[in-house]
Amino acid sequence: MKKHFLVSVVVSLFLAVSAAALMADSAPELPKKKQTSLGLYMSAQEAYDHMQAHGDETLFLDVRSRAEVNFLGMPTVADANVPYMELSEWFAFDNKKQNYEMDVNSGFAAEVARRAEAKGLSQDDTVIVMCRSGSRSAKAADLLAKLGYTHVYSITDGYEGDKAKQGEHAGQRVVNGWRNAGLPWTYKLDREKLYRVAAN
Repeated sequence: MKKHFLVSVVVSLFLAVSAAALMADSAPELPKKKQTSLGLYMSAQEAYDHMQAHGDETLFLDVRSRAEVNFLGMPTVADANVPYMELSEWFAFDNKKQNYEMDVNSGFAAEVARRAEAKGLSQDDTVIVMCRSGSRSAKAADLLAKLGYTHVYSITDGYEGDKAKQGEHAGQRVVNGWRNAGLPWTYKLDREKLYRVAAN
């Protein structure tokens, strides 16, 4: 009887581990540029749902450049726009990427700390960061982790989403993301949510 029970337990464990491994192999893995050191992620929809339930205990930052926010709008539930990167001061062109170069914002860390303090949050509270499609937000999340923030989630599909790889919309950001999910956003920007608003 004991031997039979032991065999059943071993077989059950083997099947559970095999199923988990199979699921892990079949699950789409995030591209390396979207992975973070903390390994905490949300989709745009999950971030919106989280803000609906826990907005008072969460700092939601749109880390896109001010130009992106100005011309493409911003999620209505975001607490602030704190750019992780901005266009190069001299608008230098990157021939390899075929777009303007961007520089890391030297005031990013200080502004995140100011925004967290204003909301009464600590480095152990939840921070959600969102960029265009999940790459810059991953870098921003890594920087915040180095600074001592412990629960930083990167929105993996970002504001505009990923590019379609084929079909009539190939190369366009129509796959996923905040706007493509129909989540609330606006062109009417709240001055209090904008970066360095006091200096303007």
